[in-house]
Amino acid sequence: MKHKNKIAKVLSLTAGLIFSASTLAANWNIAVGDGGGSAQEALGLKFIEQLEAKTGGKHSAKLFLNGQLGSEQDTVNDAAIGTLDFSILASNNLAPFSPTLGILSLPYIFENLDQAVQTVEGPIAAELVKNTIRDSGVRIIGWTYSGFRVLSNSKRPIQKLADLDGIVIRVPKNEIMIDTYKSWGNNPTPMAWSETFTALQQGVVDGQDTPYTTIYAMKFGEVQKYISDLHYLFLLEPLIVSESVFQDQNEATQKAILEAGNEATAYSLQWLKDQEAVIKEELVSKYGMQIDTLQDEAEWAKKAQEAVWPKFYESVGGKAKVNELLRSLGRDEV
Repeated sequence: MKHKNKIAKVLSLTAGLIFSASTLAANWNIAVGDGGGSAQEALGLKFIEQLEAKTGGKHSAKLFLNGQLGSEQDTVNDAAIGTLDFSILASNNLAPFSPTLGILSLPYIFENLDQAVQTVEGPIAAELVKNTIRDSGVRIIGWTYSGFRVLSNSKRPIQKLADLDGIVIRVPKNEIMIDTYKSWGNNPTPMAWSETFTALQQGVVDGQDTPYTTIYAMKFGEVQKYISDLHYLFLLEPLIVSESVFQDQNEATQKAILEAGNEATAYSLQWLKDQEAVIKEELVSKYGMQIDTLQDEAEWAKKAQEAVWPKFYESVGGKAKVNELLRSLGRDEV
């Protein structure tokens, strides 16, 4: 019996030492949906830099690009159960786990970059962070400013709604975005992000919508010819941490993680301002892509808002919550 007690004490002491070591230093994994040169990568690299600086090198992380650790939605599940540390993903891929995030995907909810920034820095985003912890077991600690999702395709220029006829468009598995395209008379194809390039390459789908920065990072210019300068959805891409991983850290490390996320968010905004115009020029000069403006985007906005917004008021927190956001942006209520 004494022998067994000694073994138990040794095992207990060993476990305690391992736990103590794990709380003192860690090298975490960060899943990234996009490739090198993307806004997601830029945010992730800045976060790692700041994390190392704020923890004196005790904590670091590694990026796994191009969905190496699974689809964006899969990484939410993995982070929720603590088998993944961090992930950077589109807000529309986090919304199925925390529906109030869908407010960020309502078509034409943001008219410009400044409104997106104002929202991220305001009380609406703070509430979304709390909701996400409650709903999905992950914590948003940073935001990637990726730009408006523009529409690319391999068939023809799209400048008016009628030009969408016969174009097969990939969209994320997100009901708001699916219904937005349906409001325009198109029947989109929901598809995981990791499958998109191959589907475009093989002609399974003709087009997709993502920001200029993503089109460039994912080399879509190799399989797409035309871009329509659409402004229906400004893409915010959260940096999330597993809430269980976060709570396992001491107060100083938690503070460092949150501060590094804030620093990375600010950097992401400047990165987009510096890079988006350069990237647009590269898409034209390097890949020969053609960028067209829409002839009457007000028509696109009217159709989408009238058909989509009322359908999702309840899931995103209520019509009053949408009006609260609109008021904060100096826009008319609905």
